[in-house]
Amino acid sequence: MNLLEDLQWRGIIYQQTDEEGMKDLLEKEKISLYCGMDPTGDSMHIGHLLPFLTLRRFQNAGHRPIVLVGGATGLIGDPKATEERTLQTIEKVQENVASLSQQLERIFDFEGDNGATLVNNYDWTSSMNIVTFLRDYGKHIGVNYMLAKDTIAKRLESGISFTEFTYTILQGMDFKHLYENHQCKIQIGGSDQWGNITTGLELIRKMVGEGAKAYGMTIPLVTKADGTKFGKTEGGAIWLDAEKTSPYEFYQFWINTADADVIKYLKYFTFLSREDIEALEVAVQEEPHLRKAQKALAEEMTRQIHGEAALNQALKITEALFSGQIKELTAAEVKEGFKDVPSYQHTGEGNIVDLLVEAKISPSKRQAREDVTNGAIYINGDRMQQVDYQLSEQDKIEGQFTVIRRGKKKYTLIQY
Repeated sequence: MNLLEDLQWRGIIYQQTDEEGMKDLLEKEKISLYCGMDPTGDSMHIGHLLPFLTLRRFQNAGHRPIVLVGGATGLIGDPKATEERTLQTIEKVQENVASLSQQLERIFDFEGDNGATLVNNYDWTSSMNIVTFLRDYGKHIGVNYMLAKDTIAKRLESGISFTEFTYTILQGMDFKHLYENHQCKIQIGGSDQWGNITTGLELIRKMVGEGAKAYGMTIPLVTKADGTKFGKTEGGAIWLDAEKTSPYEFYQFWINTADADVIKYLKYFTFLSREDIEALEVAVQEEPHLRKAQKALAEEMTRQIHGEAALNQALKITEALFSGQIKELTAAEVKEGFKDVPSYQHTGEGNIVDLLVEAKISPSKRQAREDVTNGAIYINGDRMQQVDYQLSEQDKIEGQFTVIRRGKKKYTLIQY
């Protein structure tokens, strides 16, 4: 199975400008192709991943990826469906470029004959004056052509500034620049980038010549079977920045994937073979309680984005929470694993019954004594049934935390 057949099997191809032409090109030679993103924030979230992971599949097949972070286009912003974007400062955009570049460097291999190239369109756009832009580029793109673009057409009633109106030309300039200077033959992007990709092809055709051969491909929007938005949780977006979404939280997002979605996500996001994925599909059907597919997805994604050490830590926290053996965790792991549970700031040592009431774990001293006597209270995973028990230094994990559990699942983090 060749690359395009594999992409078709995975459901990754949404649109192509010239399916046969692109197929012939990829069969004849190893080419350069690109995918880009605007630095509207300082971190990618998992909604950004699929186009770049698709670009990595091309690299694995021997082609050379060009990864573009739009320091120039990020100053303008791809038109939103409903309103104008708030413009960011040059300094903020360049800070975001640096952060995103570090994340993208974890996805691609930058060594070897087909090592990835990281580019910033600010480098070839910032020095251009307005007359050059209008004469050399604006002259080739008609207003009627631009009005037919979905991103622009949706904004006509509510209004669109000339700034955002010209965004598609700026992005088209990127494709033309990379075609001429990096021999870039293909641009890939999300399905919402179709209009921008075809603008680039239009500029290449008109400015480079009719013999110029370039192609575009888009990737489908990732959806969930239940209709809710992919990549969102009650806590917000799932970020690639470990400070925003910890590796443990990242792992938990993927392992909680529904059976209805897990095989699609394995195809989209992992580099597991067709044979492995089909075997996991059988496992979902025949032994769903084992959640083999979800575990494979969570491990592959956490390893890919955060590395082996972070995956091992996520697995350790997960196992400790499942088994109840909290005392095996470090303070840093406790902080990560119990980030969202209720917490109580405690001054130091004290009687377990008093602490249960003070921390609102039990509603009264009578109930607290019953909870302890009945074996419903656990300290760092160990059952505690002594109503006169005094907490001491040995109950503090690295002197910072004590984890108290009431019943099967009600955790409270005691902080010192």
